Amino acid sequence: MRRILTTVSALAICAPAFAQGIDSQGAAQVQKDIARYFGSQAFEKGVIKVEPKGDAYQLTIDFKALVNAFPKQDFVKFDVPSYVLAVKPRSDGNWDVSSVLPAKATFEVKTPEGPQNTEIEIKDGKFSGLYDPALAAFTSMSSSMAGMTMASKDPKSTVQASAGAATMTGTGVKAADGGVDFTMNQTVADFSETVTIDDPESGLKVPLTFHSPSFAVDASAKGLRSRAMLDLAAFGVANQDEAKVKANQAELKTLLLAALPVWQRFDGAYNFKDFKVGTPLGEFGMTELVAKFGADGVSQNGKLSYGLKASGLSVPAVAAQMLPTWSVSLLPTDIELNFGGANLDLDTMARKAIDTFDLNKEPPLPADFGDKIGAEFLAKSPKVLIEPSIIKNKDTEVAFKGEVRFPFDKPDPTKKPDIDMTVTVSGYDKIVETLQEAAKTTPDATNAVAAALAMKGFAKTLPDGRIEWVLNGKSDGSVMVNGVTVKGPDPLVDPAEDTGDDATLEEGTDPAQDATEPAEEGAGEEPAPQQ
Repeated sequence: MRRILTTVSALAICAPAFAQGIDSQGAAQVQKDIARYFGSQAFEKGVIKVEPKGDAYQLTIDFKALVNAFPKQDFVKFDVPSYVLAVKPRSDGNWDVSSVLPAKATFEVKTPEGPQNTEIEIKDGKFSGLYDPALAAFTSMSSSMAGMTMASKDPKSTVQASAGAATMTGTGVKAADGGVDFTMNQTVADFSETVTIDDPESGLKVPLTFHSPSFAVDASAKGLRSRAMLDLAAFGVANQDEAKVKANQAELKTLLLAALPVWQRFDGAYNFKDFKVGTPLGEFGMTELVAKFGADGVSQNGKLSYGLKASGLSVPAVAAQMLPTWSVSLLPTDIELNFGGANLDLDTMARKAIDTFDLNKEPPLPADFGDKIGAEFLAKSPKVLIEPSIIKNKDTEVAFKGEVRFPFDKPDPTKKPDIDMTVTVSGYDKIVETLQEAAKTTPDATNAVAAALAMKGFAKTLPDGRIEWVLNGKSDGSVMVNGVTVKGPDPLVDPAEDTGDDATLEEGTDPAQDATEPAEEGAGEEPAPQQ
């Protein structure tokens, strides 16, 4: 897919005007337009060839010619058939694009540890799409394959992977605020992979298997600046010499600014059904495994998000027998973790860097530029987010959320971030009961009982019976739980007397000793567990 999108994107400026039909003159024009993105040497050395073929132009990428175009080396070897696309101009200015995916490819990479060999085979792979040069994107596309196998081997491991039938569809439309809104959906049947770690030196041999009867990939982008990125690629081809880049850096800056924010928003997700992981201890399973990622483009108030969800978790009997009997009932059956970041001002950083750099100077950016731009970034109060997350089993549910802030204008290892966290638990009494029962026969569980009771002493009971802890940590080192101080501020250290090492100041020294006393007094106000 990457090869298809990269190659066909080069048709962005090839507005079809070949009413006279498909001929050598039209092929020469297509070649000239594509050379803007790949350079004329790609055609001179036979890496890319354009020729009329029936009612379309045939684009051929010869990977052997590509290898021959580089200096001779013995580090990487590969055997990939030529890749052929049929591109047909339409009367409305768009292009019909189709191809048959290469059936088989082999790769070999030499490393100090030994060779790494990979072989990929695709059965009946096909692609078709409608490309809009004005958008520099596909307005529609689809691909399919009957199956795929992959085998890889290096001196210490082997990988065998396969997949059944797969389909992909995608669409692209002009975005309201510029760029392209793009969506892609892919489904794959019967995914399977076996990884065998086989280390002759250590004698370690561990097989791991992964299987899912079906998984899906979904991706979407809002406001993707596809044409601006192609213009940057064309600039790189036209200005390959360092002197030309320096002479034309004003144009480069204009193109870089035009590419911002790269996209408005990108989101993607992998969704595996009935996912199984086989290990020497047995098979771990989950009815569903979802991994998500999202990111705003280069903006003044950007946000990142990551998510992992595992439902219907199961543990093999052998693994469960290795755990304390009482702990098995506490194992989670469902996990949903969500993290991210907010208040990320990448736009100011990018624009100032573009405005400031000068390729005629060494270095192109001032030595203190990084410190200044970093201080401005922190001044916007970026946050690490703990979005609502859940860990649960049949008896209990732990929900938590919060955020981490950085209330200082430059990285400082002596300062702590502000942390706000809310943890809510239902079924907490069941946890305590399980630990108390375990303590009757397992002395090690006694400490866990004491800790669980102490934690409950700090909790607040909600109207629905759940218990909650609201934790607040400040940059001065103080910590509060449900409004009660459980730790006072850290001792103040006079920078003039800070030696910079980790040695503990001896008792009686000033001023650290004097600063410690009020902190200890405040810390002594923590409530008794029964409160």
